[in-house]
Amino acid sequence: MLVLAVDTATSAVVAGLARLPVAGGPEVLAERVTVNARAHGELLMPSVSDVTASAGISLRELDAVVCGAGPGPFTGLRVGMVSAAALGDGLGIPVYPVCSLDAMAYRAGAGSSLLVVTDARRREVYWARYDAAGHRVDGPHVDRPDDVPLDGMTRVAGAGEALGLPVAPPRHPDPAALVAVAAPQLRSHAPPGPLTPLYLRRPDAAVPGPAKRVTPA
Repeated sequence: MLVLAVDTATSAVVAGLARLPVAGGPEVLAERVTVNARAHGELLMPSVSDVTASAGISLRELDAVVCGAGPGPFTGLRVGMVSAAALGDGLGIPVYPVCSLDAMAYRAGAGSSLLVVTDARRREVYWARYDAAGHRVDGPHVDRPDDVPLDGMTRVAGAGEALGLPVAPPRHPDPAALVAVAAPQLRSHAPPGPLTPLYLRRPDAAVPGPAKRVTPA
C-alpha cells in the first residue's frame, strides 16, 4: 500500500511517501521536512511533488493519504488539511486524519510517561499526555505553559523548553510516524474519520450580531 503523509500543524512542513506492508512498520520511500512557520502554503505541494518524483511514483498510484490534524495554529494547519482533502477527492482515495501529537509520541517511543508539547503561539502551548505504553491519556489541550500539569512526567518531547524542562526528540511529526499511527485503519480499510482540524481555540473572527437600535422604538 502506497501512502502519502503530510503535516503542517507545527513550524515544519512535512511530506513523505511510504509503503505500508501487510505486517511491520512503514518503509519511507522519500520525504521532505522543511522548518518554516511562514511558508506552509508555498512549500507543501512542491514538497509533495518532490517526494513522488524522488520515489518514481505517480499520484495516481497512491492508495491513501494520511494527514496530521493538529492541534495547530489555524493558518498553517488548514494548509495541510485542505491539501489532503483536495488530493483525496481528486484521486478518489481515502484521507485519514491523525493527531499530530500522537505521531510525535509514537516517534518518542514507549517505556515511561510522556508529555508532548508544541508551540501554539500567543504565549501558549498545545499538549497531550501519554502513558508508558504510548497511549494518549489526556489532551490534546491548549494552555499557558504555567497551567500544564507536570506531575508524574518523566519525559517531554517537542517544545518543552517553554515549560522550563529538558526536551527530547522529536520536534515535529515525521511521515513514518504519521503512517504508523494510522496503520491499523489503513490495513483494515476502515472508513476514515472526519477531516476535522484540531484548532482548540475559538476563531478570532465572529459573525456580527444584529445592528443595535439607535432611535426609540
